[in-house]
Amino acid sequence: MTNLSVNLNKVALIRNTRNIGIPSITKMAQICINAGAKGITVHPRPDQRHIRPGDVYDLVNIVKKVEFNIEGNPLEASFMEIVRQVKPTQCTLVPDAPDTFTSDSGWDLTKDAEGLIPIIKELHDLGSRVSLFMDADIQQIRLVPDTGAERIELYTEPYATAYRDNQNLDSVWQQFADAAKKAQSLGLGVNAGHDLNLDNLARFCTIPDILEVSIGHALTAEALEMGFAQTVKEYIKILDPS
Repeated sequence: MTNLSVNLNKVALIRNTRNIGIPSITKMAQICINAGAKGITVHPRPDQRHIRPGDVYDLVNIVKKVEFNIEGNPLEASFMEIVRQVKPTQCTLVPDAPDTFTSDSGWDLTKDAEGLIPIIKELHDLGSRVSLFMDADIQQIRLVPDTGAERIELYTEPYATAYRDNQNLDSVWQQFADAAKKAQSLGLGVNAGHDLNLDNLARFCTIPDILEVSIGHALTAEALEMGFAQTVKEYIKILDPS
């Protein structure tokens, strides 16, 4: 079974539009865990536009029985400060610039490996597993073992786009399948994430031995669609008990 880790960034984005603490990040994490999620993912960015450092610290006690995955750019001092305190189950390292709208590419290890190696060693010393955010590029994936990382997370937006537009889907899926197979042959675990949703997930996970998918934006939007009607009905029950 591929594990689901729920990314709570978009829940935090909604919360941040008001100052009253709802929706609660810890409450939503507990709902996800109770529903069967095997992990919780957060990506605290320096501008704090969604998940904030305080949210990460608040989640520590909630996620003790599941994986706690913290994503971020380790070259940012604020990210490393957080993980040193929290010591999460897994750190997914992404090469986001501070002003990046959303994660949009994997590491270029021909340039970045040297700087990542001591960071990965420190994360291991903290007790955290390390996953590198990577494109489905076999030449880049070949370089991952030398960094010391145990896993990669495949950046799946190109697959999601091909699925949505019905353009070259078979060849794009095969590119990801080949990348996953190569990573696994090198002894790496394979995670995946970015724009996976209820429509495209099943096809993607026909790739063997995907260990984990991290899903946030689509899951939050789908939860609004699947749960909004029932919530409206609950309000109407109060207003019209007859």
